[in-house]
Amino acid sequence: MTTPYIVHCTTYNETRGGHGHVSVERTGAGDPGATLALLWSDPAGRPRRGPERGLSVGTVVVAATRLADREGLEAVSMRRLAKELSVAAMTLYTYVPGKAELLDLMLDAAYAEMPRTDTTGAPWRDRLLAVAEENRILFDAHPWAATVSTLRPPLGPGLMAKYEHELSALDGVGLDDVELDDALTHLLSFVQACARTSAHARATRRDSAMNDEQWWAANAPLLAQVLDPQAYPLATRIGTAAGVEHGSAH
Repeated sequence: MTTPYIVHCTTYNETRGGHGHVSVERTGAGDPGATLALLWSDPAGRPRRGPERGLSVGTVVVAATRLADREGLEAVSMRRLAKELSVAAMTLYTYVPGKAELLDLMLDAAYAEMPRTDTTGAPWRDRLLAVAEENRILFDAHPWAATVSTLRPPLGPGLMAKYEHELSALDGVGLDDVELDDALTHLLSFVQACARTSAHARATRRDSAMNDEQWWAANAPLLAQVLDPQAYPLATRIGTAAGVEHGSAH
């Protein structure tokens, strides 16, 4: 099975010459045996419990997801999560081996909770729009999910239900199996890329304490001193029009 998140375009090397490795949160980075056991250990959905009364794998995943939703994925560590749950850090390791496995559980749980629009009998464009909208809702609820590399996806029931549902939107339109998977991949990659850009924009505004208009107001006068509009007529005209429309340039 090809996953819906395999990117068929150019794959860029994650090492930049002389600058070390690019740090990217990714699924599928943990122990596969432990991860799959946790993902599929209880098909009925009952949380597997450990030694701490009132705590379960399910409650750990919910707490981690809420923390990531609130502060970003970088805020999620086993130590910080233990503090959120008022338990010792070592206690968490009896439920989840580490952050890598936890991330797979978080994303698969988010997939499981996604809306599933019944588009039976609808035109194929409407079915694709429904899939795109469902994924947009996912990333709006969990912005961190858009920034995660899922080239090696969490192979859990949430992913499988999502994949099955989304394939049905294209089934019967005349594509063979590989073409169908490719088409779905490109749609999902487009939606995730848009959501990732939006998440990065929010983080930039937050970290810089400036909105886009303020940033352009500070930089535009300096740019005007060095830029010859006649040398870049299209860039100047279209960039200005787009900036005015979106409130991000002067």
